[in-house]
Amino acid sequence: MSSAAPAFDPWQPSFVADPYPAYASLREQGRAHWFEPSRQWLIPHYEDVRALLTDRRLGRTYLHRFTHEEFGRTAPPPEHEPFYTLNGNGMLDLEAPDHTRLRRLVSKAFTPRTVQALVPTIRRLASGLVESFVASGGGDLIAAVAEPLPVEVIAEMLGIPPADRPALRPWSADICGMFELNPGEETARRAVRASEEFSEYLRGLIAARREASGEDLISALIAAHDEGDRLSEQEMVSTCVLLLNAGHEATVNTTGNGWWTLFRHPEQLARLRAAPDALLSTAVDELLRYDTPLQLFERWVLEDIRVGDTLIPRGNEVALLFGSANRDPARFERPDTLDLGRADNSHLSFGAGIHYCLGAPLARIELAASFGALLRAAPGLRLVREPEWQPGYVIRGLTELLVEV
Repeated sequence: MSSAAPAFDPWQPSFVADPYPAYASLREQGRAHWFEPSRQWLIPHYEDVRALLTDRRLGRTYLHRFTHEEFGRTAPPPEHEPFYTLNGNGMLDLEAPDHTRLRRLVSKAFTPRTVQALVPTIRRLASGLVESFVASGGGDLIAAVAEPLPVEVIAEMLGIPPADRPALRPWSADICGMFELNPGEETARRAVRASEEFSEYLRGLIAARREASGEDLISALIAAHDEGDRLSEQEMVSTCVLLLNAGHEATVNTTGNGWWTLFRHPEQLARLRAAPDALLSTAVDELLRYDTPLQLFERWVLEDIRVGDTLIPRGNEVALLFGSANRDPARFERPDTLDLGRADNSHLSFGAGIHYCLGAPLARIELAASFGALLRAAPGLRLVREPEWQPGYVIRGLTELLVEV
């Protein structure tokens, strides 16, 4: 058993701003590191992270096989129940067979044909947001462009009326606070409140769609339930919340983190500006690799596993370090170098295995649309001042990104 490097401190602002030197230390020291503050095994190497993402001896939950007591864990406090009910019935925190059933149903909304059909709408929305941003002379790129675009897209897919959409992002932010390491009681209270309010809103929307269906995902899920696919109302609510949270958090932070990365690499930004059509596709994936918005993904050990020389017994939790895996020199040539033309780029920012991000193709389209619109409409976009990072580490992003055109 080896201890994690002292530099690994996810509650330290300097670490959140640049965790990559600490990751390099972890990779040099070994393949599995016990981290006492969160009582998890840190896994920093690409091949180990990828292997464990696809290993059925691990799971996002253990409740499909064990009780809390059998697994040696304590049940969450009863007052947190609204959050855990909401989160636990979404497919990201389910295992087969429930995960398989839910993913099959939701996949119908994310077919290649369906996603491609959204391209004109996404480009129109991105262009409109960027035009307004440029007309105002700049401002906070995250608030004006990065946040509205993916929220509008997923809300449109779900059929959420425009007047109701401003509440979505605050609800999502409060719920996602619980995914950080060792969240405090105030974070839990906000997450519970948001879970209750969001669930109540969606139940009302589902009831309305039962009365008058539309061409949206909620109507499609209701139809699937009516055809006998065994989709409960709670699963519908949890699915909608998961799609909103997963459908915009990564895109928002990739946009902010990505532009901050480009400003710090002016030669790569100039390269992209010179040939945006040729480079946008590989540039989006390289920005996702270089500074991934999801730094850590947790899984429970359902059966004893071995990582290198370390035996990790059942009942433990592993923290798969996506940010470290994406900078592993054993997998990527010159991993700490930003190369927007990088062709061999099988990064893990969207995960792997049965929990691979269902919306990855949609996220890539949204990112290409927003980056492309800004490159065309604001070729002289420049940073006003160095940004600050949000306190969260697991879902890692900037508080704001002030720029001028």
